[in-house]
Amino acid sequence: MEELDLRELLAKFWDKKIHILLIILAFTVIGALYSYLVVKPEYKSTASIILIQSVITGTADGNVIQSNEVSNARLVATCEELIKRDFILDEVVKNLNNTNINVSGIKGKISVQAVKDSDLIDITVKNKNPKYAADIANETAKVFCEKIVEFYNLDSTQIFETANPSSRPYNINHIKDIVIFIFIGCVISVLYVLVLNMLDNTAK
Repeated sequence: MEELDLRELLAKFWDKKIHILLIILAFTVIGALYSYLVVKPEYKSTASIILIQSVITGTADGNVIQSNEVSNARLVATCEELIKRDFILDEVVKNLNNTNINVSGIKGKISVQAVKDSDLIDITVKNKNPKYAADIANETAKVFCEKIVEFYNLDSTQIFETANPSSRPYNINHIKDIVIFIFIGCVISVLYVLVLNMLDNTAK
């Protein structure tokens, strides 16, 4: 294949402009169908808890001072693991008493994370039903707050913020999906023109 200058290359793209537009249009339609019909919406809700630990100290005159401090990093990391354990989730499912909710179904949908530069732990639940997501997050936070005192000397383990059902799915962005498919269509159309040019054996 002989080398093409920029003008010749642009001319070849112009000659195939209808094909290029059809390819891009086809991928735009595919992207819309994928985003609206194929992707199943999921919702997520987050409940936040805060762990407070009492620390008793003495003064020089014999007085006792009781103060509260947030648990250390090791305790927070332990809590992150405990929340996802079966003995917590079993009770969550039992308390919710919902036949659509089971341990195996929610175990992989719960994420626990300590909020950076704060004293909070977020419990985030994903579910196809926004109400279920909020219910599971709130019940998990409630059960955990009750159970944690059995393992650590915590005077106050509180739900800082309850979860609310989300009105918008977190995993769907129609505009983003369509733009991605349009970009793919542009790439495919460019490759299509270049391949046709490579296979063109007619005399120039």
